[in-house]
Amino acid sequence: MQQTPRSNRLHIAIFGRRNAGKSSLINAITNQDIALVSNVAGTTTDPVYKAMEILPIGPVTIIDTAGIDDEGELGELRIKKTYQVLNKTELAIIVVNMKNGVTDFDEDIIKRVKEKKIPLIGVVNKIDVYKADDEIIDRWSKKYSIPFVKVSAVNKIGIEKLKETIIREADLRKHEKVIIGDLIKPNDFVVLVTPIDKAAPKGRMILPQQQTIRDVIDHGAIAVVTRETELTETLKGLGKKPRIVVTDSQAFERVDKDTPIDIPLTSFSILFARYKGDLKTLVEGLTKIRELKSGDRVLICEGCTHHRQEGDIGRDKIPKWLENMVGGKLEFEWTSGTAYPEPQKMKEFDLIVHCGGCMLNPKEMEFRINQAKENGMPIINYGVLIGYVTGVLERALSPFPQIKSILLKNKK
Repeated sequence: MQQTPRSNRLHIAIFGRRNAGKSSLINAITNQDIALVSNVAGTTTDPVYKAMEILPIGPVTIIDTAGIDDEGELGELRIKKTYQVLNKTELAIIVVNMKNGVTDFDEDIIKRVKEKKIPLIGVVNKIDVYKADDEIIDRWSKKYSIPFVKVSAVNKIGIEKLKETIIREADLRKHEKVIIGDLIKPNDFVVLVTPIDKAAPKGRMILPQQQTIRDVIDHGAIAVVTRETELTETLKGLGKKPRIVVTDSQAFERVDKDTPIDIPLTSFSILFARYKGDLKTLVEGLTKIRELKSGDRVLICEGCTHHRQEGDIGRDKIPKWLENMVGGKLEFEWTSGTAYPEPQKMKEFDLIVHCGGCMLNPKEMEFRINQAKENGMPIINYGVLIGYVTGVLERALSPFPQIKSILLKNKK
């Protein structure tokens, strides 16, 4: 609870060939020996994540990746994992040196980064060993339309200049999005309904609740936290009408009944669908639910790997709800954590149901939704589905009139 969640940090990934000095560069940037450094090619295998602060950006996650020129069967798997990192990367750094120049491997990663419209910085490393040729570096910069910074990671030469370039090139606009701040005003009461059940973690709030409370406070409003069982008394005791009530999706029905109709109501999951993803697309995905039939295949995706208990939302409740709606059996598959189907695999399903994505950064959630859209795959999230099943969705979308109009249009 004391650290900024990884999902809220700007993700900076470092790419390059084996022995380009990626790990040394991370150690220099962080001023710590956190990445294993060796003259043996291929020391870094799986991506390595390091949290730090770069002011004025704030909290960031720096990702060390395997060499893009790795070899053999294992090497191919490492390269695949390196490319997957691009799906969550918000700023990329490509590390080269004067001896090898910008190779075909480097050009491939540059192309992939640019296709995803990710800001990119070139780093010419090892200038203590290979003399920097400014004329050549200038040609690279013009050819690839990216800035290049000369450094010696081992001797920490040029690191401050690199940090300045990171600050300049980082696209911070996505990190200026708010969860609820645009729906409230200073001194408003915001009631947050947080059920405490068997799945609730001991001694703390779950991440979406923590982040929403912070956003309420950041915007000068007053967060009032209660369970669904005390909601009625909470509303009576406030003295003035709250600006909005936000509930965990699983308590939708009760909270809907206990919240006067003139008070806006929504859920954490719907707020996060807007904050991290594309609420419009997730609501449009409901069209497919009405078309589901027995035998159809549904993929349920979760961004974390939490311990499953009886009554788990993804493993138990959602499958039962969908089968009740269809009136027959459906085939289900699940993914968790970083796993997400490739386009070919995705086409085997009729619908994707995704969690709220609180453990994923906005870039990765955006990638997942876009991949589904590009492959013609309907996708919804837990909050949208629960709101639909309980009949509360129309009300839960009232704070977002344009999205609500899509729901009403699709009802016709």
